[in-house]
Amino acid sequence: MTSPGAPGRFPPAALLAFAVAGYVALVVFASGLLSLATDRDVIATPGLSPVPGPLAAGVAALAFAASLWPALRQEHPKYTAVIGVALSTALAHLAALWILALVFGADVATATGAVGGAATSWTSAVFAGAAVVAGWAALAVRRTHAHRPQWPWEQDEDGE
Repeated sequence: MTSPGAPGRFPPAALLAFAVAGYVALVVFASGLLSLATDRDVIATPGLSPVPGPLAAGVAALAFAASLWPALRQEHPKYTAVIGVALSTALAHLAALWILALVFGADVATATGAVGGAATSWTSAVFAGAAVVAGWAALAVRRTHAHRPQWPWEQDEDGE
């Protein structure tokens, strides 16, 4: 998993793949946990098909990947890049939810109600928070030039 030019370094594409997997896992976990704790559906809008919600989450994952990629390609990215990643991910989720609700047969009022409910509840906070955590972790690995863990007996004789 290392590039030939930089021993022990993760390539940006591998970091992006791990970050997207972590982002999706965090969204699924947090949405399920908060839905269970609050006894409320993730998208609780009467008359809305069950399809737009998961598809909008997929669009948000794509937006997360697209907005994190430029930062991961830098040699020493800034942690503040996660602010833009979180905002673009949360906004992409809301926009996709509205468009997909219309595509799957909801009227404008129902689609707008679903987006308003998602924007003013914990749903948008989950999408943005997961983007911050997963994006920050990927940037931290990139910035610190992290290596794979090694046992003491795996190290070279000179202590490297």
